[in-house]
Amino acid sequence: MNWTLEVVIVPVSDVDRAKAFYADQLGFNVDHDTVVGDEGRIVQLTPPGSGCSIVIGRGVVPEMPPGSLKGLQLVVPDLHKARAELVERGVRVSEIQVVGKNPRPVPDPLDNVGFVFFSDPDGNAWAVQQISERA
Repeated sequence: MNWTLEVVIVPVSDVDRAKAFYADQLGFNVDHDTVVGDEGRIVQLTPPGSGCSIVIGRGVVPEMPPGSLKGLQLVVPDLHKARAELVERGVRVSEIQVVGKNPRPVPDPLDNVGFVFFSDPDGNAWAVQQISERA
C-alpha cells in the first residue's frame, strides 16, 4: 500500500497576503480558493511539479499560531537557478549553504547538502534542498 503525503496546512494571519506570497512570489499554482460558510476559506496551492500541496485559510484549519510551522522543505535539481528565481521574485532568501558532508558528490557537489532558507510573511520557515539525481 502506498501512503502519500499530499497536503500540509500552513498557518497564516492574512489569507490574501499569504496567497499572494505563495502564488506570485514562489510561483505555486492556485488549485482552488473556496469560501466555506460565512467565515471559512480554504486556499490550496501546489509547488510546480509537486505531489504535495499546501493549504492556507481561515475558520477551517486546525488552530496553530501563524508562523509556527518550521522545517518545510522543497527539493530542486538546480539550487543556483532556484535561488536566482526566488531573488528575482522578491523573496528574502539566504545564500547557498552546505550542510554536512555529501555522501555522493557526483554529479554535483551540492546534491543532498546544498540548501537555501526563507520564511513566508508570517514566519513559517522553509528550506530548499538540491537533489539533481536520486540514487
